[in-house]
This record gives sequence, C-alpha cells and structure tokens, in this order.
Amino acid sequence: MDDNSSSRNSSLSGAIKVNEMRILAASPSGALYHFGTSGISIAVATGITHPLDVVKVRLQMQLVGQRGPLIGMRPLFAQVMKNEGPESLYLGLTPALNRSLLYGGLRLGLYEPSKYVCDWAFVSKNILIKIASGAFSGAISTALTNPVEILKVQLQMNSDLRQRGSIAEMRRIISKEGIRALWKGVGPASFRAAALTSSQLATYDESKLLKYNCWLGEHPNYSTH
Repeated sequence: MDDNSSSRNSSLSGAIKVNEMRILAASPSGALYHFGTSGISIAVATGITHPLDVVKVRLQMQLVGQRGPLIGMRPLFAQVMKNEGPESLYLGLTPALNRSLLYGGLRLGLYEPSKYVCDWAFVSKNILIKIASGAFSGAISTALTNPVEILKVQLQMNSDLRQRGSIAEMRRIISKEGIRALWKGVGPASFRAAALTSSQLATYDESKLLKYNCWLGEHPNYSTH
C-alpha cells in the first residue's frame, strides 16, 4: 500500500512539475528564452555551414534560363575557389546570420505560445494542435525574414557586390524593383517552412511526451506539454 501510494504521489508531483514547465514555456519570459537560445544556436550552425550554402545556391542558379551541361558540387567548389578566392564562400554571411537569429528565434519562440493558445481555444492537446502550431510559427517566421533571405541569395550569387555591402544592395533592390521584390517567393518558402517546422516540432514534442509518460508510469494519452 505504502509503495503504491508513494508511486502515485511521485507521478502526481512529476505531472505537476511538467505542467508548470509547459505554462512557463508559453509565458513571455519562456518565449523570449526560446527565441534567444534557438536563434543563437542556429546562427552558430549557419556560420559553420555557410560555405555549403553558397555552393548550394550556385548549383541551383547555374545556367538559369539556358540549356547546357551542369557541373557538380566538387567542380563548382573548385571553380569558385580558383576564380573568386576562399572569401567568396562567405558571401552573404551577414544577412545569413541576421536571418538565422530572427528565423530560428521566431520559429521556436512562437511555437509554445501558439500551442498554448490552441490548447486553450480547442481544449485539446492532440498532435494536430502541435502540427498546426508548428505550421503557423514556421510560416510566420519565414514570411517575416524573407527580405533577408532575398538579400543573402543576391550577395551569394555575385561576388562583385562584396564591396557594396548588405544595406547598399537592399537599397538597390528596392529602388530598382520596388519593395515587393523583397518578398519574391514568399508563398512557396512559407509553405515549405510550415511543413518542415510542423513535422519537426510535432515529432519532437510527441517523442518528449512519450518519454515523460514512461517516466511517470502513466498512460500515453496523459499530456505533459
């Protein structure tokens, strides 16, 4: 009897603690914490992998509107190194880091508050709520940071813009094509981010839920988020 009572008390205590953590994550301070930690971690990862992003953009944009043989990653990498130098692999780094801080921070920072609002509005904690919250946070984050993504790609594609700088290039785009040019491709990009973020965060959330449920010894339907 004592063992069973102790086990139930432990489970209840753990459930309360997890619920408190969930409420804290949806609070302004929790959202700010997730914004900062997620944004900084993604910015660090972006700084390390940026050369691969430059090569990826060059591969995607080669022979645009033309026919001809396409070259692979290794020949393109060698060509960039030979013709433009190693520094060209960090073209567009400043807007890339700015986008990472904003996009990474918003994507995770908006997820928990969105999920909390959906939980409150629909009185439901199923996976569809998590998918919808992830899709919303991913789409909004991408839509808000699309201008920085446009600027990053422009700088990555043209090494001659290196001396001009990010601000001057943004002014040129606006004066030549109008401010709407900063949101080119925002529709497909937002749909992609919605699908990516919803699948990633919902899967992570459900995995964490199962882990906590196993730890608490409760039925898997018992929500801990």
